[in-house]
Amino acid sequence: MSVSIFAPASIGNVSVGFDVLGLAVKPLDGTLLGDVVTVELADKDSLEVIGKFSKKLPRSPKQNIVWHCLQLFNKAMDESGFVKDHVKITLDKKMPVGSGLGSSACSVVAALVALNAYYLQATGDTYFNEKQLLLMMGKMEAKISGSLHYDNVAPCYLGNLQLMVPDSNVITRTLPGFDDCYYIMAYPGIVVSTKAAREVLPEKYTRQDVITYGQNLATFVDACHRGDKQQAFSVVKDVIAEPYRQHLLPKFEQARDYLTAQGSLAVGISGSGPTLFAVFEQLDKAQEMALWLKEHYLQTELGFVHVCKVDEIGACTLTHTK
Repeated sequence: MSVSIFAPASIGNVSVGFDVLGLAVKPLDGTLLGDVVTVELADKDSLEVIGKFSKKLPRSPKQNIVWHCLQLFNKAMDESGFVKDHVKITLDKKMPVGSGLGSSACSVVAALVALNAYYLQATGDTYFNEKQLLLMMGKMEAKISGSLHYDNVAPCYLGNLQLMVPDSNVITRTLPGFDDCYYIMAYPGIVVSTKAAREVLPEKYTRQDVITYGQNLATFVDACHRGDKQQAFSVVKDVIAEPYRQHLLPKFEQARDYLTAQGSLAVGISGSGPTLFAVFEQLDKAQEMALWLKEHYLQTELGFVHVCKVDEIGACTLTHTK
């Protein structure tokens, strides 16, 4: 008996909503841009890590965040009085580490959803609900980054455009998005750690920056609810992080300026970088700019560019067998 769960990449912050906005994305060509976790019955608990980016993770399974997810999940099982199985977990690490695409969130979400789905399949009983799983995901993300924020795990888990709210009983709200847009995701093949990206941010911001940030975010949320695409993307600007992080991303400023001149609705840093995202209304233009980014933004053979749409599903089952 086994179950495999895929968890997709996401754009954290979406420029206009630092730590409070996240958007799940999926490539048009069907590429699985995310991680896959498989859980199956075993004689003892174990973790195997495979995949293109597996060598970028700690060699010891017990240092892997997926192993910590298992420990957290098992603790919750014990506290709820549920009977546990020994399981083998396989992490297929398809996401680059330190990419700004929510790599750790993909592993966390896929692991916790897979564990929950495994027990649901095994017994037919409901174990942990959406809110309980989200709280676990938040704990795991905080363990990695040092602070609690759901802007990657929420869209990765639930799909769509998510707004984090300051209510632990709600956590996140799905915003009406613009699924007719195309999102270019360009990962240059270098690493920028979330910790390093956070350390370059100032401890204090000017009053004008605070006003601008609040006004832009409020305008964006309002425009989403009204379906006003032009208004929404006109305020997708980052006054909190991008001015201080852009020097960590070689070629970002030049690419942003070029894409903007080519009619992009918005260009920004995905999460803490180094992945760049750009939004276009026409597919042919998005494909043209994707080719340009492959030539002018990628810096190693690990880099890639995908033209994506909004992922409206989030974490999903790939296989479900007995």
